[in-house]
Amino acid sequence: MKRSEINAAIQDAEALAAEYRWLLPDWAAWSEADYAREPELAAFLAARQLGWDVTDFGLGDFAQKGLTLFCVRNGVQGDPETLPYAEKLLFVREGQVTPYHSHKVKMEDIMVRGGGNLMVAFTREGSFADDPVRVDGREIADPYGEPIRLRPGQGVTIPRGMKHSFWGETGTGPAFCAEISQCNDDLTDNYFLEPIGRFSTIDEDEPKLHPLWNEIGAVAGA
Repeated sequence: MKRSEINAAIQDAEALAAEYRWLLPDWAAWSEADYAREPELAAFLAARQLGWDVTDFGLGDFAQKGLTLFCVRNGVQGDPETLPYAEKLLFVREGQVTPYHSHKVKMEDIMVRGGGNLMVAFTREGSFADDPVRVDGREIADPYGEPIRLRPGQGVTIPRGMKHSFWGETGTGPAFCAEISQCNDDLTDNYFLEPIGRFSTIDEDEPKLHPLWNEIGAVAGA
């Protein structure tokens, strides 16, 4: 994935958040030099996977299969001294798919805060749980049937172990979403249906706008 694609995705996400007057922490706008000036905070953020995250899942087609996220709060899985919960913002473009995956530790809610509709699909293939799926408290009779359409204001509870995929519904605009979950670990708790990666190999075709969370540690010397 090109750095220019990552920079453009972050700029689009910043504009969408601003449209809905959703303000981000000051370090969301930091450069590498800013993080270097506060190495203790940078190390804290990196350890908790806080900050920007843009991925094409190693597939090389971000427009079709990709996701832009910003992690606002998180602890460290397995460390009871840290937060037991996480909050992320998800910026999902029309037709842009996050491939089928599940989590063994994390249970999550995904909510559409504004913008377009979010389509969410489940598959039995590769799932290792079959717990109820609920949209705003209402149990879905057959989550493995047609994809669930979430309109702004709606949210779905996704049980751990259930393979799920989501994308922005074409013709409705980019979806501005939030994920509220148990403590998140993107290094160890993503199990994809297909053999793909969680992170991208980056072609540095232009300077970084903002470092991604998995780049902050190097800046901090962690």
